[in-house]
Order: sequence, then C-alpha cells, then structure tokens
Amino acid sequence: MTRTAIVTGAARGIGAATARRLAKDGYAVAVLDLLEDQAKTTAEAIAADGGRALAVGADVADEQSVADAVARVTAELGAPTVLVNNAGILRDNLLFKMSVDDWDAVLSVHLRGAFLMTRAVQAHMVEAAFGRIVNLSSTSALGNRGQVNYSAAKAGMQGFTKTLAIELGKFGVTANAVAPGVIETDMIRETAERIGMPLADYLGVAAQDVPVGRVGQPEDIANAVSFFCSEQSGFVSGQVLYVAGGPKA
Repeated sequence: MTRTAIVTGAARGIGAATARRLAKDGYAVAVLDLLEDQAKTTAEAIAADGGRALAVGADVADEQSVADAVARVTAELGAPTVLVNNAGILRDNLLFKMSVDDWDAVLSVHLRGAFLMTRAVQAHMVEAAFGRIVNLSSTSALGNRGQVNYSAAKAGMQGFTKTLAIELGKFGVTANAVAPGVIETDMIRETAERIGMPLADYLGVAAQDVPVGRVGQPEDIANAVSFFCSEQSGFVSGQVLYVAGGPKA
C-alpha cells in the first residue's frame, strides 16, 4: 500500500530534502509550495529518481487555497495520511523596529498555515486509522535575538504539536516536531547576505557553537522527519526533537 504525504514549503531547502527522502521511503509525495514552478523542479527530480510526486501551488495561510490543494492531492495522488508542516518565512528585526505586518506575516505562515493544513488533512488520517504529522519548529523557539516573531511561531509549533498528539492519538495519528539548529539553506544564505557577511564566514562562525563542529544540511532534518513518519514510530508522539548538532533544552 502506497501512502500519500504532503510536505509544505517543499520547493527548496529542508522541505525539498524531506520530500525527496519520503519519496525514497516509498510515499507518493505532494510537493506543496507558494512557488509552484520551483515545486515542479523538486517533483520532477523525485520522478527522475523513480518516485511519484505532484507539485501543488498553494498559500498555506489561505483557507480556500489549502482546501483546494488537499482536494487536488486526494484526487491525483490519494488521500494524504502523512503531513509535514514545513512552510515558513523570516521577517527578522529587533522588537522596537518590527512592524505589525512582519509579526503577522510570520505567525500567519507558520502557525495559521500549520493549523489550516492539519485541520484539512486530519479527516483522511482518522478515516484511515493512521496518520503522521511532523511540524518544523526551531532552536529559535528557545529565544533568538532579532526573531521575536519567528521565535514565538516556532515555540507555538511545539504547543500545537503536543495538543495534536493528545487529541488525535486515539485515532492512530501521531504528532511530533523537529527543531533544527543552523541548517545550510537558501534562507541562511539570505540572512548572511542581509547582514553583509560572506556565506562561508557566516557558516564558520555558526559552526563554532555546534558541538559536532559543523552546521546542518537539509538531509539531516529529512532523516529525522523520516523516522517520525515511519510505521515503526507509532508509539512516539508529542515529542520535540532538536536536530542541532548538540544538546538543547
């Protein structure tokens, strides 16, 4: 039996790596992203490797867009019973400089998006008596200068995850969160550019604070997501796994 997985924000970075990994694990994967053209690139790469994937353009913060996307996935790939809520944006600034729009945008994509996607998909999981929900948090949930919006959103993802685990567990659905540390993605490259630091220097400084001596790669996160999505992880729920090269709270 081939199960269907949806990965949001899957056009690039952690989302793309996760989509590729789940395809290798045998899932049919919906590569969902606001940037449908880039999502198609990821889906085509999966197909070239022998997997089955569908690129879906959607705004996770828009209720109708989410409903339409889940309906399309169900019709073309099959009812989704695995959901990875990865979509996210950055709008960094110190509190006194942060606009209401920057606060609202980050909370909307991360938290409203995860809520809308999960609410739309959970019925398929309950009907199948099987479901795996993985939410992307971050070490920033523990606090990070210049990221009061992002930190709040990522901490919120952890509470969201634990409540889902309580509510949905009796239906065979687990919910867990992965909290990455510094991962080499386009988002990190954009951060380095914004502060005027060469990427190599930025990553080098970041690696100094990581016990294993390097920053993470998207595949490091995809591996953790893969575990939580597996059949064998059915007794693991409501957990937050920090994948950061060292211990976190």
